[in-house]
Amino acid sequence: MTIADSGHEMMMTMMENGAVSSLPLTPSQEKQIVSDLTAKANSNLKEDDLFFVVSRRWYRAWERYVGEDMDEDSIVQRSTRARAADLPKTTVDRPGPIDNSNLVVNSKDEGNDHLELITSLEEGHDYVLVAEEVWNKLVDWYAGGPPLPRKLILQGLMPQNFIVEVYPLRLKVTDSRDGSQTVIRLSRKASIRELYERVSAMKGLEQYKVSLRDYFNEIKCSELTNFDQTLEDANLLMDQDILLETIVKEDSSLGQGCDYTGNELALVTMEPARSALTIAGGPTLSNGSTSYTSNFNIGSSFGSSIADTDGYDSFGSMRKGERGGLAGLQNLGNTCFMNSALQCLVHTPPLVEYFLKDYSDEINKQNPLGMHGELALAFGELLRKMWSSGRSTIAPRQFKGKLARFAPQFSGYNQHDSQELLAFLLDGLHEDLNRVKQKPYIEMKDSDGRPDEEYAAECWKNHRTRNDSIIVDICQGQYKSTLVCPVCNKISITFDPFMYLTLPLPSSMTRTMTVTVFYGDGSGLPMPYTVTVSKHGCWRDLCMALSAECCLRSDESLLLAEVYEHKVYKFLDIPLEPLSSIKDDEYIVAYRVPKKRVGLKRLEILHQFPDRSILDNLKVNERKFFGMPLVTYVTEEIETGADIYSVVKHVLSPLRKTCVTSSRAHFDDENCSTTELGDEMITSDSQVATGNGPMSVREDLSSREISFTLFVTDERAYNVKQVEEDYILKPGQCLRVVLDWTQKALELYNFSFLEDIPVVYKAAAKKTRQETLTLFSCLEAFLKEEPLGPDDMWYCPHCKEHRQATKKLDLWRLPEILVIHLKRFSYSRYLKNKLDTFVSFPVHNLDLSKYVKCKDSSGLSHVYDLYAVSNHYGGLGGGHYSAHAKLIDENRWYHFDDSHVSPASEDDIKTNAAYVLFYHRVR
Repeated sequence: MTIADSGHEMMMTMMENGAVSSLPLTPSQEKQIVSDLTAKANSNLKEDDLFFVVSRRWYRAWERYVGEDMDEDSIVQRSTRARAADLPKTTVDRPGPIDNSNLVVNSKDEGNDHLELITSLEEGHDYVLVAEEVWNKLVDWYAGGPPLPRKLILQGLMPQNFIVEVYPLRLKVTDSRDGSQTVIRLSRKASIRELYERVSAMKGLEQYKVSLRDYFNEIKCSELTNFDQTLEDANLLMDQDILLETIVKEDSSLGQGCDYTGNELALVTMEPARSALTIAGGPTLSNGSTSYTSNFNIGSSFGSSIADTDGYDSFGSMRKGERGGLAGLQNLGNTCFMNSALQCLVHTPPLVEYFLKDYSDEINKQNPLGMHGELALAFGELLRKMWSSGRSTIAPRQFKGKLARFAPQFSGYNQHDSQELLAFLLDGLHEDLNRVKQKPYIEMKDSDGRPDEEYAAECWKNHRTRNDSIIVDICQGQYKSTLVCPVCNKISITFDPFMYLTLPLPSSMTRTMTVTVFYGDGSGLPMPYTVTVSKHGCWRDLCMALSAECCLRSDESLLLAEVYEHKVYKFLDIPLEPLSSIKDDEYIVAYRVPKKRVGLKRLEILHQFPDRSILDNLKVNERKFFGMPLVTYVTEEIETGADIYSVVKHVLSPLRKTCVTSSRAHFDDENCSTTELGDEMITSDSQVATGNGPMSVREDLSSREISFTLFVTDERAYNVKQVEEDYILKPGQCLRVVLDWTQKALELYNFSFLEDIPVVYKAAAKKTRQETLTLFSCLEAFLKEEPLGPDDMWYCPHCKEHRQATKKLDLWRLPEILVIHLKRFSYSRYLKNKLDTFVSFPVHNLDLSKYVKCKDSSGLSHVYDLYAVSNHYGGLGGGHYSAHAKLIDENRWYHFDDSHVSPASEDDIKTNAAYVLFYHRVR
């Protein structure tokens, strides 16, 4: 055991014995203890484990203290300006007591000892969750609070996930005796029996005298009698009403009844029994119990006059002359994303036709990838209600309950992404309605040089052999994917199905960068160039773009460098380093240097302010640099200080004011040549290599006046030594000199070319006209050939290694319903972004013929009309979703904003909020 291991084991033993709190701990020890306790808790999760909500503001201060500052702001700052080599490390103060006051409301709920959290807090932004053991240690070290414990629950059915229930259900109990309301909180996983116990204790009533009824939207719904059912399975939602009724002893005039304990009781108020609701072989719902039936009677199903459990008026009560498909959906608490997605799907003509018929024979309850048909039944039932309820508002409680069971990521009451929900629903509906009960095993074969038409047909046939549903029939297409190995040129072709197209917005894929290019041999003035490169590209891409823009010759190459505090901070010499490491406010320069640099010495020239005191006192803290450094390469013939002076003067020659004036007069024709530099410039017999070859300059210094002084320095420019004429260069690959400018030298040279250098990107001061893209430009960006990212390497079967191959996509087969997702949101570990760019998309006659590579004889049209749009307004972490949908039979558009439905025009549809577009084929 090493000393470090021994110390760690001793600390863990003391921690387990409770002795750590009495000892002063270092930040690293606190960090290690929290890390170990967190790992231990996460390795043994079980239901009802306690986690504690901690203010992210306080926790971030603690992370900085222990050296784990990974918040977004600090990362950006460190990546741009916190240079470890140049800036001293600073100590961080120990945080004060834990302070969760910014998370809670300044009141307690009646009948509940827990403090109420502010609604809509976001994990990672407003708070973090720590295990109970971690919380105990933090309180032991720092005290404070208040404690905000929350239980771990098991959410979902397939798959099941552990989640911390940060916001338990908040229910409003209305007492029918006096109309008073009381708020209680219970876990969504609590049983109906626990609800009865809490209400009885709160009201001081015996349980057998209490009857609770679902009172959603203040409409009397079913009585809660299934005492083993969870609140979630009973479709009870956040902030909904529960009706409390008392039960009295029955008299002889009342019918017999008994509670779950066997006591004979009678209700004060009785509601008529609910009629069974049967849809396409789905569950018959009656008083909260569920059973499956194969009956199908649309007439009786929609003739009920009793309020539905979803809390809306009879969906069979359409007024004469009303059309279906105009029902709104109630927002159940940040469910506008769900309502938007559902409105688009329930207005998809083939799905409407399918689910209004008897689809019971196609429900696949045995599919292990499906949801036993329950999702399809829930969706079909909801669609029928929405097409049979006129303009009524429907509360999709049962559907949300099913969604929470099978997709835990959409449970709770946080805002989610409508496209992610659409992807889940389309895939889930497909699996629930897959006509293939037993999927056969099919071994996929390579193309082996076969014609694309033959191989594509084989891949599609294999796919349909395992996947055959209404969703595949209308929503799935096929695209061709071509990968090419950059080393051996191996080509791999596959044909894959798609359910929707996710199109990038070109403005989100590219980046504008400005780089100033310097002539390393002093043959021209520095020139800034602005290029457009892939946002996810690498340094090599930037170098290639600049090379083309500045007309780099075949014997030249570009040496990219990042300049910080007027010195070369680093050379960008790793070709595959991502461009994301370069920030917009940084200075990036490029030097035109010889392509063949073997045996040459790099000379870096820094510039120092004209300050006579520096010549007398060469301390580093008095050295002031300015301007951009210059870089050139010299031959082995440069041996003495006199040679260095000649080279530096030659590199500076384009900045001579006589040359600058001349060059500006014909700047577009050619740059200054060394023969135009005046009497002090190097003569034509100074043996300067033409073009950007290495410098080999010799000049008699006695024949000219020295207008500046040079100092040899080290990598950090800390130590300096004045360069005399007889100075002998030391061997090495790099020489750094500091040019100490005199006032006279500054009068001879136009130094603005080295000072007025632009940053990589500077946003316009005034708001420019909103950028406009077309749907076709987004599609072309999606289909454009591009290299795979470093994290998405392809295994080349020929090289037997992972390669950064190029990938090209082509559309091969288009579906009847084409769903297009505009990729407005981008996420990384620390940064989130939304693009509000307006994308111009056609409402009629979207012609994709030229993008489809398959030239079959099926005669299917590649022209589409728009019929629905899912919109997102606002920013990340919130915002609002709505939908536009067209009733095709009456050729009219409507805006569906949760429960509000209103007519809309085609001009209303075209906004920068358009997020998911739904097209249908024009036959």
